[in-house]
Amino acid sequence: MYISFIHKKRRVTPPVLIASSFLVTIVIGTLLLKLPFATTIPITWTNALFTATSATTVTGLSVFDVGSTLTLFGEIVLLALIQIGGVGLMAFAVALLMVLGRKVGMKNRIFLQESFSQQSLGGTVKFLRSILAFVFVTEGIAFILLSFFWIPEFGLKHGLYYSLFHVISAFNNAGFSLFPDNLMGFAGSLPVTLILSSLFIIGGLGFTVVMEVIAKRSPKQWSLHTKMMLAGTLTVNLIAAFLLFALEYHNTKTIGSMSFGDKVLTSYFQAVTPRTAGFNMVSIGDMESSSLLLTLLLMFIGGGSASTASGIKLTTFIVIVVATLAYFRGMTEPHLFKRTIKSEIIFRSLAIAAVSSMLVFTAFFLLTVTEKMPFIDLLMETVSAFGTVGLSVGITGDLSPVGEWIICGVMFLGRIGPLTLFFMLIRPKKETFKYSYDRVHTG
Repeated sequence: MYISFIHKKRRVTPPVLIASSFLVTIVIGTLLLKLPFATTIPITWTNALFTATSATTVTGLSVFDVGSTLTLFGEIVLLALIQIGGVGLMAFAVALLMVLGRKVGMKNRIFLQESFSQQSLGGTVKFLRSILAFVFVTEGIAFILLSFFWIPEFGLKHGLYYSLFHVISAFNNAGFSLFPDNLMGFAGSLPVTLILSSLFIIGGLGFTVVMEVIAKRSPKQWSLHTKMMLAGTLTVNLIAAFLLFALEYHNTKTIGSMSFGDKVLTSYFQAVTPRTAGFNMVSIGDMESSSLLLTLLLMFIGGGSASTASGIKLTTFIVIVVATLAYFRGMTEPHLFKRTIKSEIIFRSLAIAAVSSMLVFTAFFLLTVTEKMPFIDLLMETVSAFGTVGLSVGITGDLSPVGEWIICGVMFLGRIGPLTLFFMLIRPKKETFKYSYDRVHTG
């Protein structure tokens, strides 16, 4: 009896390619960080995997002090993972093809279209060139500016290196720092606050938004997405900064003992960093419970689509809020900036929020089983991992191996997006018929 196998050629979809590129980067990073000369002390395979995942997903959570545990080689590996994770491995691969003079095929163009949320295939390669140029020019300018302040403080060699490391970490919203207390030693520093916060705000806006603002100087020409991101970012950041300033004003463990000017700067920094940056200028564990709750919300919301940020995305949050307000006003179609928001966008936003909430709840529940730690600490760790933020109350290094694996999974899914996983597992079906309507009681 003959058994024949029919091999069907399966098309690799962009979501699968995106997830695979991150997995490949994480595996390579794990192997490199496990090399004897990558660390000053031996680390476990789980620690290496956790660090590689955190860097590739530009999270910033760490089970050890980066500055004292990693050697120069290990830190360079970390930087490479952060840069690749922020822009995307496949984007760099396509860029390499262009440098070598090779033709960029249709599959790669489709991938770029999916990765950077482009409406059409036309101009994707040119768009990638613009993105890479913008990334390196922005990081270069910030590196020069920060060096002016850190070279006098740390000397030429360390000043340059610290500036380079933190600029790349900030622009890619990673939150890794070479200082044991992160950026707490620079609380109230105007140059450090403005330079680094500007980097992760720009990185969190999304490449599509940045490129459109550069190409179209008049706000009247901007798309609805760009207007929502810019207005939403400004509004959320100002509200968060004011609330944190008020909530922490008398807290001597955070900003209470600072001068008024330093309080303003530090409050501003701590308000914008939960949008997936992960740096901190105050001890997160010493913040008021109300401030931690606000930080949780900001981490869950995250930054912009096609950016170095994660979370459910700011535009998703805005669409849900606008749709909810429209329902209470009796409107059949919500609109914003004189533009109507399609129902499919509302459904997608609700799906993203629902799936993300289920992911966070499931991971948080598992951590409460495997880790004997305070409730709020584990919740902070879970949401921080999902939003690829990196803020922690200090329990990351105390997680069990199982807990580290759980957080690794959350960081990975948070970076590629929960819906990407669903699109990989479930093939969308077109409706060929409709059932009759019936009433469902809700609320």
